[in-house]
Amino acid sequence: MRFRILGMVLTIALVMVFLLSSSVFAAGEKIVIGVLTSTFSDKWLSYLHDAMRQKAEELGVELVMTDGRDDVATQLANLENLIARRVDAIVACMVDVTAAQPFVQRCREAGIPLVGVNRPFEGCDVYIGGDSLQSGVVQMEEVARMLNYRGKIGILMGVLGHEAQIKRTQGNEMVVAKYPDMEIVVKDTGNWDRAKGMEIAENWIQSGIELDAIVSNNDEMAIGAIRALEAAGKLDKVIVAGIDATPDALKYVKEGKLKVTVFQDPFKQGGGAVEAAVKLVRGEPVESKLIPYELVTAKNVDQYIKLWADAGWTIE
Repeated sequence: MRFRILGMVLTIALVMVFLLSSSVFAAGEKIVIGVLTSTFSDKWLSYLHDAMRQKAEELGVELVMTDGRDDVATQLANLENLIARRVDAIVACMVDVTAAQPFVQRCREAGIPLVGVNRPFEGCDVYIGGDSLQSGVVQMEEVARMLNYRGKIGILMGVLGHEAQIKRTQGNEMVVAKYPDMEIVVKDTGNWDRAKGMEIAENWIQSGIELDAIVSNNDEMAIGAIRALEAAGKLDKVIVAGIDATPDALKYVKEGKLKVTVFQDPFKQGGGAVEAAVKLVRGEPVESKLIPYELVTAKNVDQYIKLWADAGWTIE
């Protein structure tokens, strides 16, 4: 009887040692975060992705980046691959926020925390990013002030249906609606692209459309418009405004060509999303966080040039 009891005690002890060693091993495993990007080809999103990588390196976690190619089906296939790989959490910048529910459902079924970044959508556990409507309001309010609250506006929009295109344009329209002497006379979609923004602005100029300002959903299209206006000798007559305050755009602000942009912080958004994902995996408390957009003009452009320089980006 004594030997039987002793054997049971030894067996229990061995099981406890095994379980303890297993839990220590699990705790020591490297956290793997899957990232569902909407696209690798967008200029500003490339800064967001870099910020994610920097934060992951800082926290000692692994990132698995996937390219959605601006296609919902492709992004959903990427999600299935990340689930099959058994990542610990997923950070998603959605191609289409209105099509997010299948992503939310699959993550819940798999028991994987889901962090939304840059583009808010229902069902994510945490959202880290800005309010696109605010950026459009901040942008157009400054343009209105510069125009003394009167003038004709052309709007360059991003890819139709994108959350930022919808909300930024709505923000622009809300401001213009407040001022009786301001009017939006033309809108077109430049797909976030510099060359397309230039092409549209050239068409407006050649069509004889008189504008006091060209207000763009992002900096890349705004830079395209600047180039078209420069070639036509009209840049001194038209205010050009963008959103993002990218390194390229800040150079144009410094030169006095881009009168207005609005800083969208890729460091706080990208880094914050990775940090939130890690906290969710570890069971630590974490809350959604709105990162405010910030107005940038010639008056304060130097502080944003310094911010980018501190992050390793040189603006010549």
